[in-house]
Amino acid sequence: MTFSHDVVVVGAGGAGLMAALYAREGGADVGVVSKLHPLRSHTGAAQGGIAAALGNEEEDHWLWHAFDTVKGSDYLGDQDAIEALCKDAPRTIVELEHYGVPFSRNEKGKISQRRFGGHTRNFGEAPVKRACHAADRTGHTILHTLYDQCTKQGVRFYDEFQVLDLIMTEDGECAGVVAYEILTGEIHTFHAKQVCFATGGYGRAFKTTSNAHAGTGDGMAIALRNGIPLEDMEFVQFHPTGLYRLGILITEGARGEGGILRNAEGERFMERYAPTVKDLAPRDLISQCIYKEIREGRGIQGKDYVHLDLTHVGEEVLDKKLPEISEFSRTYMGINPKEEPIPVVPTCHYAMGGIPTDEDGHVERAERGSWVPGLFAVGECACVSIHGANRLGTNALLELVVFGRRAGMQMAKEVREGKDFSPLPDEPEQWTRDTLDRLLSNTRDEGEPIVKVRTDLQETMMENVSVFRNDDTLTTALDDIQEIRPRAHNVVVEDKGKRFNTDLMDAFEVECMVDYAESIAACARYRTESRGAHSREDHQNRNDDEWLHHTLYESDCGGEYEFDDKNVVITRFEPKERKY
Repeated sequence: MTFSHDVVVVGAGGAGLMAALYAREGGADVGVVSKLHPLRSHTGAAQGGIAAALGNEEEDHWLWHAFDTVKGSDYLGDQDAIEALCKDAPRTIVELEHYGVPFSRNEKGKISQRRFGGHTRNFGEAPVKRACHAADRTGHTILHTLYDQCTKQGVRFYDEFQVLDLIMTEDGECAGVVAYEILTGEIHTFHAKQVCFATGGYGRAFKTTSNAHAGTGDGMAIALRNGIPLEDMEFVQFHPTGLYRLGILITEGARGEGGILRNAEGERFMERYAPTVKDLAPRDLISQCIYKEIREGRGIQGKDYVHLDLTHVGEEVLDKKLPEISEFSRTYMGINPKEEPIPVVPTCHYAMGGIPTDEDGHVERAERGSWVPGLFAVGECACVSIHGANRLGTNALLELVVFGRRAGMQMAKEVREGKDFSPLPDEPEQWTRDTLDRLLSNTRDEGEPIVKVRTDLQETMMENVSVFRNDDTLTTALDDIQEIRPRAHNVVVEDKGKRFNTDLMDAFEVECMVDYAESIAACARYRTESRGAHSREDHQNRNDDEWLHHTLYESDCGGEYEFDDKNVVITRFEPKERKY
């Protein structure tokens, strides 16, 4: 079956819903295609807050926010995009409030704000309260509100339709997408004037992650397979405080409310590494420090975790401002944070890199302005780039709504100005049908279970492409990926039925995971310096002379790849050493 819309948004998290809402309000006919029900999207797991220099608790300024974001990115973020983000943040928060987001309030009735890592006043003078929040369920409330608004405006939702391919014309224009309907097993064409990918991140490529099971990076792999490069894939954020062994996130807001990281000696060790901001240093720095403490024998009871101590912050804070993480601790660890510290260790959390875009969401092939007609990307699957080498907490939710809005407005504008449907090629579904038929025909004699292949990939990524890397570990990862690639091609799909064949979708996702996992490891080996979340033990210093540029990665998705560079945009803040 073929469906037609002016705009088709792929993914129904915060970025996708914001893009859909604004495209619809701009007059476009909008369809949202999502492999999950929208309210199961990973945006709902975002806990701590969304950044904006409102100044509700103490003096703040958008320019301070921009400086912190540039510094947090280790000077690899594009400063024009960062300025757009931070200038627009206060207006965005007010708009979300008017849409119905139930932000927490302070004693004056204003939107409550809390401290978060790397956010400071007066260009690094001291931590500042900049994170607007709804208790510790901020993403949940934003997701529900945007879904309600989209439903109200008449956006059409195709829930549990998994997009497997882009439809590209011979002239390089995007004409739509091909999707698999999970309920029926049918394959459908979505013909669109504009397609917007909002497909999220790839945390499931790592063994320990805070990401939902759906975070398999499909959109990045689909783009790569269609000749679109990926940008800055070497920069993977590990959040410092995942529950030990589980990876379930304990929000940075816990440290914003006074939580302290302690080693086996009970020492507040971040005072040694970041004497000004301490436990509110950026995530890349804290994750690296935690691993240093563990390596030097100061993990709790000699094991590979440290403690997050909240026992001193008070019952009112835990019950009213941090109820979700308190419940997580009790449910998953049997620990009451009012009485005991929480065991934590870094967990794979966020992709700084992704599909290259401009500030309005246009996907770019290489140089700035080299757009792919008809194709947009927003959210974690995209790379604007505002996060550079490291994302500051609370800037992710902000990116979703600011750039989702901009992309939605731009798509609607181009439709109003006459953007029409590009012609569909002959048999646009053929590649998808052939791929699924191949996966269904694999036998036990030729292949192995999906879970075995996926686990091996996750383990090599976690072991060799984690917080610390070097040429040996990255080479090992790339060798492992080359060995895993044919195994992923031949995985056995046990379920041969049509309805709700999630086994088949798992098999498709594993092949996607191999493609972009190779990009992460290859880009990490290519960049011979340490910057932000990319920490090379064999190249421990930042090298602006050779590496102050973005990495572009192109691949045939068969083991052959090449690199290109892209300049970093610098406006106000010249690169300097990053100290906290």
